[in-house]
Amino acid sequence: MSEQHTYRVIVRGTWAELTEQSRDRLLAEAAQHGMASMRFTEEGSLSYEARPLKHFSLRYVVVSDAADGEEMAAALAEERAEAHLTGLGHGFTGLKSTVTDLDTMKINRKSASRR
Repeated sequence: MSEQHTYRVIVRGTWAELTEQSRDRLLAEAAQHGMASMRFTEEGSLSYEARPLKHFSLRYVVVSDAADGEEMAAALAEERAEAHLTGLGHGFTGLKSTVTDLDTMKINRKSASRR
């Protein structure tokens, strides 16, 4: 059995070809998708600003085989993002991901003399 790693993935994109209904819904729900809503979850956490309604991000937690690396985690998160946004009926373009492997990241702790 392969070793599993946990990844935090931020998928960013641009709204595209939004219908009037989709735009109205995004604007009406913007307060629920601001800075306070930013969390990493398996289902994804959507955030965007209402004005201008241009860019968005989705934050995911992805557990995947370490051997598959960050590229696979990014691909899985982007697939989830596409399915989520398509399911909501929102048009989008230009998905790009940033991946952090939580199992390999270094934590710099302050020494007792620096506190």
